[in-house]
Amino acid sequence: MLQLMVLLWEGLTMGVPAGNTGVTGAAAVELVVRRIRPDQPWRWLEAGWADMRIVPAISLTYGIAFLLASLSLVAVLLFANLGALVPVMAAGFLLVGPMLAVGLYEASRRLEAGMPLHLADVAFVSSRNISQLAFVGAMLAAAMLIWLQVAGWLFALFFGSVGIPPLSDFAPMLLLTQRGLAMLVIGSAVGGAIAFAVFAISAISVPLLLARDIDAVTAVTTSIRAVRLNFWPMLLWAWIVALLTAFGIATWFLGLAVIFPLLGHATWHAQRALVGDDA
Repeated sequence: MLQLMVLLWEGLTMGVPAGNTGVTGAAAVELVVRRIRPDQPWRWLEAGWADMRIVPAISLTYGIAFLLASLSLVAVLLFANLGALVPVMAAGFLLVGPMLAVGLYEASRRLEAGMPLHLADVAFVSSRNISQLAFVGAMLAAAMLIWLQVAGWLFALFFGSVGIPPLSDFAPMLLLTQRGLAMLVIGSAVGGAIAFAVFAISAISVPLLLARDIDAVTAVTTSIRAVRLNFWPMLLWAWIVALLTAFGIATWFLGLAVIFPLLGHATWHAQRALVGDDA
């Protein structure tokens, strides 16, 4: 979360990088998207795991930092007696996850290029596209805020203005009442639609901005075209990301110390497979 805030601030204060004129500047080009095999997402996980084995200290330090940030947020919500917001916030952070993993993309980029790699390189990513990264980060942050607002509307629609219940009361209310089950079904459908739209936007756009001198709109539209052209493999990838993340959250976030860096490294390789050097 700190890295996302740093990127947003630097992007807003640095102005537009050379070669770009606004968001859709001179660097706006149409990249060629490759068709991939249906089982390709599993190869990305293998490549991500290989990167973790090469730099386990850096990857796990990044993952532990993400874990501690997650636990801190949960602790704040529980202390404020807002435990019912934990699953809502967890879903919201999934939407900005691609931006939070920017340091892991940088690690995989440096490994691939044979460049030196230190913890400072992933903690403070330096990029010629910093303002474009900030633009995508702002889009994802806005998507998270939209999801939080929608979740609030759904709760008010089904339960009225009863206030946010404690987590111990919220689970039975959600799972053991008709209104709760109805909200769960509708909320899952609406949340799934928002999540897939954000997935299409962010599947490869952030690592693309690290890999190439392009603008944010080109990166986002390329990501959307990659999802559209390879719908079933990318749907599989979306399910892999969602299920692994859900498993990590189900372990009281502890599993995310490994799962988050694994998915971050794997996403870099997804971008390389979908838009390679011949684009």
